[in-house]
Amino acid sequence: MRLLFGLVAAFLVACALIPNSSAQDAKKKRAKKAETPWVTPTLPDGKSVVSDVADDFLKAPGMVLRDGVTVAKTPPRVDFLFYPCQTYKAKIWSNWGDGLAANGKYYSSIGDHDAPEGNAFVYEYDPESMVLRLIANLREILQLMMGWYTPGKIHSRLDMGKDGNLYFSTHRGSTTITTDKYHYKGDWIIRVDPKSAKAEVVAQGPVPKHCLPCSVLDPDRLIFYGGTAPGSKDEGVVHFLAYDVQNRKVLCDVPDGPARYMIFARSTGKIYYTPGKENMVGDLVCFDPAKGGTPYPIKAHLGLRSATQETPDGLVYTVSKSLKKGSGATIFAFNTKTETAEEIGEAAVASNEYITSIDADATGRYLYYIPGAHGGAQRDGTPVVQFDTKTRQRKVLAFLHPYYKDKYGAALIGTFSTAVDPKGDKLYVTWNIDRGLTRNWDCCGLTVIHIPESERPR
Repeated sequence: MRLLFGLVAAFLVACALIPNSSAQDAKKKRAKKAETPWVTPTLPDGKSVVSDVADDFLKAPGMVLRDGVTVAKTPPRVDFLFYPCQTYKAKIWSNWGDGLAANGKYYSSIGDHDAPEGNAFVYEYDPESMVLRLIANLREILQLMMGWYTPGKIHSRLDMGKDGNLYFSTHRGSTTITTDKYHYKGDWIIRVDPKSAKAEVVAQGPVPKHCLPCSVLDPDRLIFYGGTAPGSKDEGVVHFLAYDVQNRKVLCDVPDGPARYMIFARSTGKIYYTPGKENMVGDLVCFDPAKGGTPYPIKAHLGLRSATQETPDGLVYTVSKSLKKGSGATIFAFNTKTETAEEIGEAAVASNEYITSIDADATGRYLYYIPGAHGGAQRDGTPVVQFDTKTRQRKVLAFLHPYYKDKYGAALIGTFSTAVDPKGDKLYVTWNIDRGLTRNWDCCGLTVIHIPESERPR
């Protein structure tokens, strides 16, 4: 018996000494990417934008679609371009905040994710001139001392108020730098006039020493609603914030706030969220600005990782990350008049479940989203999905991978920002893109997907 144990022990030691080639190869690959010099993303022949219509957009690349999922019959025209600020190597050039289509333009944000001295940018895209215009540069707005915390992310929504200004909030890069060492007092609410590109700080640290990764603006009452993230473990839990941006006044600040998204009912001004829960299904609470006070529970029960704006018939559509362990992303309809929720269908079209931006067209008939937000969309061919709320049919309008990787060296692997033009004919998407230079994605780009009229019948 002792001899047997000895032989087993010797065998295990020998195995441990044998190099793990796959692990070593992965380590060498990561090291090689880390040493790769930065290459500013560009398009062929010095072009600033390219446009493509391809039959390949309608071909599912080697994976199985779920039951009931269809594919469009007419390929869209897709315009593609890179964000021009990406001229230096960042920790991760990345998009984390939801964009906005308004007044014939598209507004979006990207950042370098660097810490403690990061930077982030807001752009306006004009689909007529096909030009991206920089309208906000965080470093220039904040004007902080060298070595002080400067946010490298805009994780909040971009929303436009009745005053014509865009409002958004900032968020950290690394989770270890929102501390006194870097003079951290709390993150910022900022507004920018898109016409003049004049920006100003509305508030710093409305919830002291908390970041502001989650937001939605009431454009009529000019109330900025936020879900916070504590700067450190010592600063407590996620808070819910209601902030009057006209009078620069905190209206509500309570714990157990929304971790990632809120439902906003423009018709009533009410805000709904699941307390302290990022992705799972939960019971909603409501904040009514007409009554003030603290949020109160209602009986509706749904999943809320992302949500549309309110549709003309008083519905807000939401998507969960999962209902429970082992189940997938689900779309819900929340009725803002009756404050009731209904599960209306499965969201995924293949393997990916994670959806962080979902939009309804102006009629409320069609929803648009892209599964695989945090990377992985390419495993399903980077599908652009249309969900028909009338028939509850999921349809892929286009598979964008591997087309853009093969033609432009740009794998479109996920997004946190989609927006439908009010006319319903264009879907804007800001992408996190992998060119193979780093461990993660390494730059950001924009597509404008021109939705064929035949694919959105009324």
